[in-house]
Amino acid sequence: MKQVLLYALCAVIGYALGCVSTGVIVSKLYGRIDIRNYGSGNAGMTNVMRTLGWVPSFLTFAGDALKGVLGALIGRWIGGELGMHIGGICAILGHNWPALFRFRGGKGMSTSFGYILVVDWRIALVLLGIQVVVLLISGYMSLASILSACAYVGLVFVFHKSWVATGAAIVTCALALFSHRANMKRLAEGNENRLDSRKITQVSRKMTKALRNRRKKHDQEDADRS
Repeated sequence: MKQVLLYALCAVIGYALGCVSTGVIVSKLYGRIDIRNYGSGNAGMTNVMRTLGWVPSFLTFAGDALKGVLGALIGRWIGGELGMHIGGICAILGHNWPALFRFRGGKGMSTSFGYILVVDWRIALVLLGIQVVVLLISGYMSLASILSACAYVGLVFVFHKSWVATGAAIVTCALALFSHRANMKRLAEGNENRLDSRKITQVSRKMTKALRNRRKKHDQEDADRS
C-alpha cells in the first residue's frame, strides 16, 4: 500500500510539473500574446518558433524539457525505476493537457526528450540525431517527431531489455502518435506544413525589433515620471 501511494505521489508531482506551460508563459512575456490563439493553436516549441522566432522557441524547449527531467528525477528518487517512468510520463500528460491552462497544451516532444535524458542520455542523443536528420531531409518537424518516437521503442527494447522500460517507451510513443494524429492525416494527404527557416528568421528579427521598441518606450516612460 505504501509503495502504491509513493507511485501516486510520483504521478501527481510529474503532472503538476507538466502543467507549467512554458510556451504560454514565454509567449505572454516575450510577445504579449497567448500562443494558443496563433498558428496551430499548440503551446509547444514548434508553434512558438513559427509565431515568435528562434529565441522564444529555445526558451520553450528548455523549459518543457526541464519538466520531463524533473518529473523523472523526482520520480526515481521517490519510487525507483518505476517511479521515474511514472513521473516522466505524467509530466508529458501534464504538458499535453495542463489543468492550469484549460487542458490546452503542447504535443509533449520536448518534455519527452527531458524524460528520456534521465532514462538513458545516450538514447536521447540518438533520438535527437534522428530528429535532426529527418527534419533536414524532409522539412517536416511532425514527421521527425513521429519517427523518433517510434525509434525510441525499438532502442529501449534492444538496449534495456526491461519490460518496465519497454512498456513505458510504448506509452510514451503512443502519447506522441496520439498528439500528432492531425499531423499524420495531413502528411498522408500531402497538406502538412514544412518548417521554413527563412520565415522563422524574419519573424525573429521582427520580434527583436518590437522588443527593443517596447524597452525604449518603457525607459522613456520611466524618464518622464522621474
